[in-house]
Amino acid sequence: MLTFFAPDLPAGQTTYLLSEDESKHAVRVLRLGVGDAVVLVDGRGGVFQAAVADANPKRCQLHIEHEERVAPRPYFVHVAVAPTKNLDRLEWFVEKAVEIGVDRISFLRCARSERRELKLERLEKIAVSALKQSGQAWLPQLDELTDFAAFVGATVAETTFIAHLAEGERTALAQVAALSTNCCVLIGPEGDFTPAEIQLALGRGIRPVTLGTSRLRTETAALAAVFTLHLARELSNS
Repeated sequence: MLTFFAPDLPAGQTTYLLSEDESKHAVRVLRLGVGDAVVLVDGRGGVFQAAVADANPKRCQLHIEHEERVAPRPYFVHVAVAPTKNLDRLEWFVEKAVEIGVDRISFLRCARSERRELKLERLEKIAVSALKQSGQAWLPQLDELTDFAAFVGATVAETTFIAHLAEGERTALAQVAALSTNCCVLIGPEGDFTPAEIQLALGRGIRPVTLGTSRLRTETAALAAVFTLHLARELSNS
């Protein structure tokens, strides 16, 4: 069923007016008419079954017939990643992470980062599109680009892990994730975190982890982290 994003829809409301852009898409592109059924999601766990009441291409009005609340998952998936120089690759990660299920994505400005600035507007639109496509009920939080040292200084060390390629003992992410309800995984830029950044994180009590034996691209590593956190929790509960 066709899904539309309604971030300003309060619980208990019986009608909803799509934005002008969404109205045009619904009526002129999708050819929806009066009585056609649609789904609305608010990105905060609300899912609403609705039907077109007025197929106006500028002000399409919907009648809400049923609503339900989807509870958040019992664990929290957070990835902090250095944005790639190629925005297409970063956009791919955001899209796929939302489809799989992620609660928060933070963006890190690291010493070896090739991208020093980042605008969230395009990424937020991609996240909304992925939310609608995948049938998710919760839209993840996307954070502004933050200096690595500042992020590390503010994070909860006990539930944060750094995935790096430097020599030294590291634990498989799947192993530690199975024991933690909330997890944040740090993923570095192409070229990895610098030794100083790794030491800063370790000094804060952040534990080093590995995602496997392959050398992964930044966006692949970030997506692998999201998938691993889900898989570890599912296996621990089976």
